[in-house]
Amino acid sequence: MKIPTNIITGFLGTGKTTAILNLLKDKPENENWAVLVNEFGEIGIDGAILTDSGAMIKEVPGGCMCCTAGVPTSVAITTLLRQNPDRLIIEPTGLGHPHKILSLLTSNQFKDYIDVRATIALVDPRNLTDQKYLDNNNFNDQLDIADIVIGNKVDQCSDADKDVFQQWVAIQQPPKVDSMLVSNGSFPPALLDTQRTRLTDSADIAHHHHEHAEMEPQFQLPPNQKFIRKENKGQGYFSCGWIFGPEITFNFDMMFSMLSDLTAERVKGVINTDKGCFAFNVNNGVMSFNEMTLEGFETRLEVIDSQLMPWEQLEEVLIKISNI
Repeated sequence: MKIPTNIITGFLGTGKTTAILNLLKDKPENENWAVLVNEFGEIGIDGAILTDSGAMIKEVPGGCMCCTAGVPTSVAITTLLRQNPDRLIIEPTGLGHPHKILSLLTSNQFKDYIDVRATIALVDPRNLTDQKYLDNNNFNDQLDIADIVIGNKVDQCSDADKDVFQQWVAIQQPPKVDSMLVSNGSFPPALLDTQRTRLTDSADIAHHHHEHAEMEPQFQLPPNQKFIRKENKGQGYFSCGWIFGPEITFNFDMMFSMLSDLTAERVKGVINTDKGCFAFNVNNGVMSFNEMTLEGFETRLEVIDSQLMPWEQLEEVLIKISNI
């Protein structure tokens, strides 16, 4: 029996991980789902957040999955398929082109094991009038390959933003199978069973270049170090990630203040604080956080921006607000 599989794509900060968490909460109780997560950074924040969901999680860190759609991604998919999930969800990085991963899923290697259904793209409707996004090939490719487009964060959008989204959907060729405006990444799980309409071949995959760090199976904290930092760059963006040992805690109020003051376009982390373990998310200056049930977990923090930031200074601040 083939495993129903969906790609859920979208640019940085559109709410992909939140949407997947909602889907996992609403899935049939008797089903076991698997999620393959890919991140631009090296340290695996989304996988840590999804760990609390009870799903089978596998990560491909360090760049866009489309560029690593060879051995690392194939091995990760195969590992999840061996656990016989009832559904597989794949979340590529927000800075990646999804064409190659779709081609891999429909290739001879997996066609007898995977039933690829609709690709769903999340978009913040406000970005459809922002030239920075409209000129970005990744942004356009993600929306182009989608069978279904979800306009997320509608609670933060104006009526004009909503109208732009509807107008954009109306002129798409070929037409999208479905679209809707939602908040908090919440859309009906039934959409996952929509049949795929987009076909891919080698001519459908745009050539692109990345300066990704060398792929590793998983970035881990060495046993003799209290913390470690790792950087990545590509697609006009820079990232820096930290892992701190589970014995290290941070002052919650100081961490909240520091993350609120950062000017980076994207900040996310799972952080052990003196008030418990929290998932932090900052997107274009908007902060959100929620408490998690993880215990004994390594703190992981990732900062992404289109400008190279003073990572050393940021690290010094992190050390000052910790118990190191």
